[in-house]
Amino acid sequence: MKICLFCENQYAIGILMPLQEEADREGGNDVLWYVHEKKIPDFPLKDSVRYTNSIQEIKDFHPDAIFVPGNIVPYYLSGVKIEIFHGYAEKRDQFVIRRYFDTYFTQGPFYTSRFKELAKKYKDFEVLETGWTRQDWVFQNLHSYDDKRNELLKQYGKSKILLYAPTFSKSMTSLPFMQDALRRFAKEEDAIVLIKLHPLTQKEQADEYRKLADEINNIVFIDDYSVTPYVLMSDCMLSDTSSTIYEELLMNKPVITLRTTVEPHKIYWRDMQEPDELQTAYHDVMANEGKYTELRREVINNYDPYLDGKVAHRMLEGARDYIKRHGVPEKRKLNLWRKYTSIKTFGWPK
Repeated sequence: MKICLFCENQYAIGILMPLQEEADREGGNDVLWYVHEKKIPDFPLKDSVRYTNSIQEIKDFHPDAIFVPGNIVPYYLSGVKIEIFHGYAEKRDQFVIRRYFDTYFTQGPFYTSRFKELAKKYKDFEVLETGWTRQDWVFQNLHSYDDKRNELLKQYGKSKILLYAPTFSKSMTSLPFMQDALRRFAKEEDAIVLIKLHPLTQKEQADEYRKLADEINNIVFIDDYSVTPYVLMSDCMLSDTSSTIYEELLMNKPVITLRTTVEPHKIYWRDMQEPDELQTAYHDVMANEGKYTELRREVINNYDPYLDGKVAHRMLEGARDYIKRHGVPEKRKLNLWRKYTSIKTFGWPK
């Protein structure tokens, strides 16, 4: 099978890599990454995978399947176009159908039920529950970062790690409000603070938190394209309405948010209204494991129960099954507005 891994944003690298690894393990697959040159000027896998910055080259490659952890893909490319999602968060556009995809590979029962309802309405895409590829990497690396965690704790003389991983969205981010509370937390609590910002965070905000890390010894600013290693290393996460919340919950670890926009009946963690509540909230979630463990179990069962290392395998099998039943689509039928958006975003090949 000829596979295109469509990597428009930096965060997509870790989502797509398990598919590369599974395709290599199977053998007989031809994989080509599309990497957006402006958004990912220094592709970290450039020496280990086959990739291109050219949409024309992807068109000439004539893929059988395109895996997309994003909202849009050029309609004029061949191949079954597969949405594999870029996270778990329930944001306003989570269930917006933009008509670019032939099938949606969902993470768990909660998402599957919603997208199957939408499939009945739109009648031009399918839904298959596979789990999320990032969980394959987690399965393989559950204890790969234990030594690094222990080294950090020893280096700073602390016993716990708080991971601050906020969203970048202006309307939902906690970044403008958390600096003083994190400074106080780091000075008074027996914990290291790891700051891992979203790759799309505004430079001015990122610089402010870099400065904070320079100022406070046990605040560490992380430069990495993936948050997942630090999810594995952490004891607790601080966030807002970022999809990384669910990654932490799926590891059965406590989460604190500041003014999350998630509907109240779907909050499975401790949400605070003011930054000054941070230390109180931290002690609450770390001490009341019974209450919060039960809430996290509901997330694991419904949002993504597939920590078995076989998500990428199910996705490749799902693509092959779609092609067996429908053939390889030459392009996606769209209205003029969606076609215009696709061309404006990615250009028009020969």
